[in-house]
Amino acid sequence: MSTQNTFLKELDERSSDNLFTLQSHILAEQSKHPGSTGTFSWILSAMSLSAKVIASKLRRARLDDVLGALGTENVQGERQQKLDVIANETLLRCLGRRKGVAIVASEENEEPILLRDNAEAEGGYCVLFDPLDGSSNLDVCGGVGTIFSILQHPSPAATADEAMLQPGSRQLAAGYILFGSSTVFVLTTGNGVSMFVLDPMIGAFLRVEDNLRIPTKGKIYSLNEGNRPTFPEGYQRYLDWAQHNGYSSRYAGAMVADVHRTLLKGGVFLYPPTAKAPNGKLRLMYEANPMAFLVEQAGGKAYAGKERLLDVQPKTLHQRTTVILGSSEEVDHVLRHL
Repeated sequence: MSTQNTFLKELDERSSDNLFTLQSHILAEQSKHPGSTGTFSWILSAMSLSAKVIASKLRRARLDDVLGALGTENVQGERQQKLDVIANETLLRCLGRRKGVAIVASEENEEPILLRDNAEAEGGYCVLFDPLDGSSNLDVCGGVGTIFSILQHPSPAATADEAMLQPGSRQLAAGYILFGSSTVFVLTTGNGVSMFVLDPMIGAFLRVEDNLRIPTKGKIYSLNEGNRPTFPEGYQRYLDWAQHNGYSSRYAGAMVADVHRTLLKGGVFLYPPTAKAPNGKLRLMYEANPMAFLVEQAGGKAYAGKERLLDVQPKTLHQRTTVILGSSEEVDHVLRHL
């Protein structure tokens, strides 16, 4: 092989690894679907734009005096942080003008927002999101994130509830953006998991991992052990077993940060039922379903108690659930103790 050909081959390999943007990835996925209108791609592009805007706001949060609580509560009865509202408004504005978005639903809003009437909604999409997961970490510069899920609008005759209350197995795409030491965008469209990192110098998300696979095992468990006294006996047995077998505990206080670590390092993330939250605390539609979809696409497992998470039929938009997800072998260890 000539020197020039060798150089071109190496350049091509480096480009595919380091200079493939999120936008290029979206267009490449679109090309696999002949007849695609590009509407779905525009929605993912809106999520990318939202991530950049929110990342910018977070970097200047203390300078712009937007840290701390707003003095109001959201529909969940939780104190809203100023940046909860800013992130929520950013996502609504970025998604609101995308023609293919029929309905959006946010963890911060009591009701879904209808953007298109039923006739216009045909062939459109429903987008659900938690605008700023772990926002209580903001005051101490901890990791926070955005979680999102995209569903196909089922039919022009469907009500808003019928359109939104679909099991997680019907998700077309899901992802999260982790705002930490870097801004990381993790995405699945049902064909594996890809990871991108924002390069602030050029304003683009660059792909750093394609077909991301979670390790099959990892001796790390992640949960809020402060609630342990009220965990059901099965979870208590699991924790006793894990601690006697050399497991480490890691808990960041933001689902995005904990699941991201679990995807990369292996282990298991848990949110058991507690005395205060006997049905679980995490939101099925906004947090559990999208994360379960990502973890399964990466080769892991996700359960609500003993039921596969993606098979749970939602009854309400803000329904809560227990969560067990992560490396396949580690999830099996937890289930065995239950």
